[in-house]
Amino acid sequence: MLDLNNPISLRKFLREMLLIRRFEERCAEEYSAGKIRGFLHLCIGQEAVATGVMNALTQDDPIFSTYRDHGHALARGIDPSKIMAEMFGKIEGLCRGRGGSMHLFDVTHGFYGGNAIVGGGLPLAIGYALGKRLLNQRCVVTCLFGEGAIAEGEFHESMNLAALWHLPVLFLCENNLYAMGTALARSEAETDLCRKARSYGIKSASVDGMDVIATYHASFLAIKDIRELESPYFLECKTYRFRAHSMFDPELYRDTNEVDAWKLSDPILKLLKHLKATQSWTDDQFSEIDRDVTSIVTAAVEFAEKCEIEPESDLSKFVYLDASN
Repeated sequence: MLDLNNPISLRKFLREMLLIRRFEERCAEEYSAGKIRGFLHLCIGQEAVATGVMNALTQDDPIFSTYRDHGHALARGIDPSKIMAEMFGKIEGLCRGRGGSMHLFDVTHGFYGGNAIVGGGLPLAIGYALGKRLLNQRCVVTCLFGEGAIAEGEFHESMNLAALWHLPVLFLCENNLYAMGTALARSEAETDLCRKARSYGIKSASVDGMDVIATYHASFLAIKDIRELESPYFLECKTYRFRAHSMFDPELYRDTNEVDAWKLSDPILKLLKHLKATQSWTDDQFSEIDRDVTSIVTAAVEFAEKCEIEPESDLSKFVYLDASN
């Protein structure tokens, strides 16, 4: 467990959240310029969840993410330049430019997507955990999803199987209150998400997902419990996205006053305030980290712009398995 009284650990948290924020802000700019195409879902405001949980896992613990996956990938330690190249649709990207924003994938980091289907990662995580069990290999499989996925059949089927088979899966729900444009209370008769998990006999907890220290601590305890008991765990991180659902979203379903109120709980500013109060941090120290991560993002864009688009002659590659080899 990281020493949360150690300024080095907290500096790491701040740097990772800032990297996610600056990376996504730049993605919005490049999308508006037409350099990133398709769909783009930003997690600005939710950085504490990605940073908290990824630091509680080991590199041997696989990740199954959602279409809002940039923050998860960056916090996992995946090269920002490779991610940006994928966003630009370039061959040097993580998936040769074929996956784009919603399908980031890097097996070397145990990052198994990026999944455009709501709840689509849940059965994949169950299958992976079962496979590891059959191979007598120990790990904690983490599956991230939004609260909207709880309305999908895959959620209930996966929870049921995980409980039946005692699979070491961390079900991590990023509850940002809106499944696209539908408020939780308008789509779910039972809004206590932990109660749904407990109905399957699965341990559960809820945490302030705008607080990276609290999120890390809750994630660490959940993962520790999974390792010791070899059983699943459900963790709800109550968070909020400051931007619209996607770049196409006119955002007519929530009041700007609500968004502004949530911005007062900005996870980056909250951690900076904590550092100033407990470690005598200055604005200059924050600015130094900000300049550092901004230069990384700038370099990632420059790398992506120089990369090549996959030639048409290669488009039939990796579509079918060559059974002769």
